[in-house]
Amino acid sequence: MLKTKNKIILGSNSPRRKQLLSDLGIEFEVKVKPTPEDFPEDYPPQKVAELLARRKANAFKLELKPDELIITADTTVVMGNKLLEKPADAAEAEYMIKALSGKKHEVISGVCLLSVDQEISFSDTTEVYFNELSDEEINYYIQKFRPFDKAGAYGIQEWIGMAGISRISGSFYNVVGLPVARLYQELKGF
Repeated sequence: MLKTKNKIILGSNSPRRKQLLSDLGIEFEVKVKPTPEDFPEDYPPQKVAELLARRKANAFKLELKPDELIITADTTVVMGNKLLEKPADAAEAEYMIKALSGKKHEVISGVCLLSVDQEISFSDTTEVYFNELSDEEINYYIQKFRPFDKAGAYGIQEWIGMAGISRISGSFYNVVGLPVARLYQELKGF
């Protein structure tokens, strides 16, 4: 549906981002470059996703052709002033989900659009409210869905989103990993 003058490149291997972009009716190819995901300790957690999205895009800056546009993104989970990154193992996933249980947190997706002559970056925030989860429910989710590639140790599109999340305030797709409505609007003006 969206017509652009640029060939679109998605700078992500995320199956969720690929699916969302495809569902949006956008033709694209995927290219990924390993990019460091570190940031200063005192960096505001609410700004990390956009920083990392810009860094991922800028890794391509010197090789972009005049007719190419790269889209990069990063999604973070913030509870209070603490960033919950991807869990290293089941024990860390259990710790994170227990911390989220019965509470509200924020999911922030940062996006960067980069061409040879233009760069736009933005972020979108969604508040997510978890029900109280039992140890049995948490362990079931971790064993069955193995959420080790997800910030905050969960995927809203999976069982835990259906059974454990009471409500959200903001974009559902942002929590999945890409604020598609905002991205679509930005692409129309790019």
